[in-house]
Amino acid sequence: MNKPNILVLCTGNSCRSQIAEGWLRHFAGDHATIFSAGIETHGVNPKAISVMKEAGIDISSHTSNHINEYKNLDFDYILTVCDHAKENCPYFPSKAIRFHHNFPDPAKAVGTETEVFDEFRKVRDMIRSYSEEWIGKLNLLSSNTKDTK
Repeated sequence: MNKPNILVLCTGNSCRSQIAEGWLRHFAGDHATIFSAGIETHGVNPKAISVMKEAGIDISSHTSNHINEYKNLDFDYILTVCDHAKENCPYFPSKAIRFHHNFPDPAKAVGTETEVFDEFRKVRDMIRSYSEEWIGKLNLLSSNTKDTK
């Protein structure tokens, strides 16, 4: 069986979808090919890079991609990680099985630098739990998944 292609979709492809792409790659290993995109592109959020690095996942080389860049790829699964993307995604023809889970947007967090980073960590950990469980349900969990924070 070929490795499934998985697309994580969010509004700006800067935080939630980037964090999910990092965790899904970690948990799936070489059992799936993971992409992320947005209905807009806002660049990868430096705070997302930072909190993922704290957890042992390097997403610093990720790029912010527009969904149109993937219109010629066949996806097996599409996971939307915010309600806005689910409701506003342009028509994207695909035979993919679609999943949705709305995560809070850490980029909208307000407060001190510590409070904002705490929100990024909270969302990172929510996405980690969801990603591990989701990849497990798809029977794609990598057997060599190393412990992370």
